[in-house]
Amino acid sequence: MSTSRNTVRKVVILGAAGRDFHNFNVVFRDDPAYEVVAFTATQIPDIDGRTYPPELAGGLYPSGIPIVEEAELEGLLRRESPDVAVFAYSDVPHEQVMHIGSRCIAAGADFWLQSARSTMLRSRRPVIAVTAVRTGVGKSQTTRYLSRILRDLDQKVVAIRHPMPYGNLAAQACQRFETYADLDRHETTIEEREEYEPHIDNGFVVYAGVDYEQIIRQAEEEADVILWDGGNNDLPFYAPDLHIVLVDPLRPGNEETYHPGEANLLMADVVIVNKCDSAQASDIEAVEQTSRRLNPRARIIRADSPVTVEDVSAVAGKRVICIEDGPTLTHGSMTYGAAVVGARAVGAAEIIDPSPYAVGSLAYTYAKYSNAVGILPAMGYGPAQIRDLEATIEATIAATDADAVVSGTPIDLSRLLSVSKPLVRARYELREQVPGGLEAAVRDTLDRLVTARSQTAAAAH
Repeated sequence: MSTSRNTVRKVVILGAAGRDFHNFNVVFRDDPAYEVVAFTATQIPDIDGRTYPPELAGGLYPSGIPIVEEAELEGLLRRESPDVAVFAYSDVPHEQVMHIGSRCIAAGADFWLQSARSTMLRSRRPVIAVTAVRTGVGKSQTTRYLSRILRDLDQKVVAIRHPMPYGNLAAQACQRFETYADLDRHETTIEEREEYEPHIDNGFVVYAGVDYEQIIRQAEEEADVILWDGGNNDLPFYAPDLHIVLVDPLRPGNEETYHPGEANLLMADVVIVNKCDSAQASDIEAVEQTSRRLNPRARIIRADSPVTVEDVSAVAGKRVICIEDGPTLTHGSMTYGAAVVGARAVGAAEIIDPSPYAVGSLAYTYAKYSNAVGILPAMGYGPAQIRDLEATIEATIAATDADAVVSGTPIDLSRLLSVSKPLVRARYELREQVPGGLEAAVRDTLDRLVTARSQTAAAAH
């Protein structure tokens, strides 16, 4: 639909309660040339039906902005006749992106994909960004590894995590987590705790929320270096001085077939081929070849992701239920994770399929993500889902007489769940096959920035 230069353009932003809010805040919020009439929502349960609040939407939106289910897109396009539809969420096959684009184009709306440059904020501190080509490649373990490198280099690190605003959006504008009490105070979900708790365990502060301009300015006050801990395979929200991207040899080919993971790979300074200890040599070589072809300037580092089971005796020779990180099994499309790897490694007799005993929202999850059948995704986007997760575990134990539950999530689920069988953690960390590559990349980046600042200061005088 064409409009004159002086006409306000109506916009719909297609999202999943993360990138969509960020793009609005950075690009559209204070621009009177645009009127954002709605956000759509997908991937995350119970986001639709809410309102992006006026406290965050700004003076042009005194009533806030409605959030509707993406399934209602055609009705929204007919009702509002927007000039522009902005696609703003991640870990989506390229083909699916353009199917959605076709729906918008057919309804008369221009279809936009906004660039990293137009949506990234700049920091006064050095920024190291960790992103990936798919969900579940190992970003979190990589940020933990990097934070320890930076601490050893006497740098004070603050991690900023990709948004997961599942509660009161206005109250979540800028959140700071340093202790477990902070997690409780902010009523964080399992999904949030999976990302924040490991940083706290390592002694680092982590920020997250909705307004990433406010977040970065507050974090800069206590950090020498900002570590961007990306979510899904999304682009960084901050312009990185060092951009580290993970590729997955357990899903060869995905590095150039998902949005915006391929864009991350094209922008990378360092590419980590992770999980080499559990991948086929031919698949490792395939993703390396793709990475070299798409981005020949990037440094490539091979890494393992070894899994350690805390109580081997509770798992070896036993019949177990395996719980994995939720997003890895859902829009990440994996069929297993650290729990399965760990259970098999220590000789579990059987991995029990919990899907026939799924309760409430877990039954819906299996219906939507059939690849997850056989494993239990740690869905915990709110108290009701946590209760469904606990009930599903207990129903499976009752029906199958399982001996133990193996948890491959990055957190201690026993803080949130009470189950009648031993709950055993399977932990995993990043291990470079040739140590020192990531530290060298970090040192090179910091040295370059120090030199640049010195040259700028000298020129000013």
